[in-house]
Amino acid sequence: MNNQYENEIKAASAKFEELLRGQLARVEKINAAADFVDYKSLPCITIGVCGGDGIGPIITAAAEKVLSHLLADKLASGKVKFREIEGLTIENRVKHMQAIPDDVLAEIKSCDVILKGPTTTPRAGDPWPNIESANVKMRKELDLFANVRPVKVPDKGIDWTFFRENTEGSYAVGSQGVNVTDDLGVDFVVTTTEGTRRIARLAYEYARANGKDRVSIVTKANIIKTTDGKFLRLCKEIAAEYPEITTDEWFIDIMTAKLVDEKRRTDFKVFVLPNLYGDIITDEAAEFQGGVGTAGSANIGKRYAMFEAIHGSAPRMITEGRGKFADPCSMLRASVLMLSHIGFTDEAARLERALDFCMFEDKKMQITGRDTGCTTDEFTDYVIAQL
Repeated sequence: MNNQYENEIKAASAKFEELLRGQLARVEKINAAADFVDYKSLPCITIGVCGGDGIGPIITAAAEKVLSHLLADKLASGKVKFREIEGLTIENRVKHMQAIPDDVLAEIKSCDVILKGPTTTPRAGDPWPNIESANVKMRKELDLFANVRPVKVPDKGIDWTFFRENTEGSYAVGSQGVNVTDDLGVDFVVTTTEGTRRIARLAYEYARANGKDRVSIVTKANIIKTTDGKFLRLCKEIAAEYPEITTDEWFIDIMTAKLVDEKRRTDFKVFVLPNLYGDIITDEAAEFQGGVGTAGSANIGKRYAMFEAIHGSAPRMITEGRGKFADPCSMLRASVLMLSHIGFTDEAARLERALDFCMFEDKKMQITGRDTGCTTDEFTDYVIAQL
């Protein structure tokens, strides 16, 4: 290679140096983070409600209706309050050219937990300019390091809980890659010591607290040796502190196959894995439960937590006039996770049981996303009737 690329290499190196300094500053910040908030000590728990885009406001309103029924006594006593937060629409984010406008972020930070509908992330070919994902921005700003996604199909023996690292991996600096030349683009993967230890510990603590006897660590450490290798090594160090729990390790490619292996998939209980792999495999897992429209997720940090559907905003349903048939199960499952996280375990159990009945047992009301099934409101009232 001659010197024709010297200027490009210098420019890319300068950007990489800037990125490294930013990540090292983040390491110092997460190393100094305080412990988890004690919700029982709060005089009032403020639940921020962000509708988002597309079908988001519809299914989020359904979840708020169910929660208002479940928490009626706590709302009346002032132990809980809802705060409606506008401004996470794609139109408002583009207007300010920010993933989350500053005033909206301030409102979010004034809450203790967030119930959030799907938001649109512009892609190539979309009519919107390229702004960062609101989800990624919120996870970074609130340090929501753990994405927790349960999947349950009782008649197939499936009861999985995925702990996906939420702020690092391929997504940590996903919008900060470098096009070195027209022929070469480079992105970056980030793995930190504390970032890995805290997601691993959360997974093992969950397994211990819930009687789960197996944790599976999922990486591609045979190929991605530095970052995935570090993740695997640190998870195994944490695993040693939980001798009563069986730990196994899997590569992401074979794990995607084993989830569809009827002879093996019922062996799995709890998974811990880096960001990108967790994003992909939890969508696969949700298909067993009825699709991504049925699955909710928790995004947990030490100070804040955000609960959401795992699917997108489905703008086509709105443009085709099918919004009133949107499936609220994802947001209702997310609400179960939120109730459990803030200490309302009885209410969480009631809602989970009602959803299991409506989705897997009685099936009187079927959501199809079209007029061949029931509406969002009809299904929501159906769930409330079972509480």
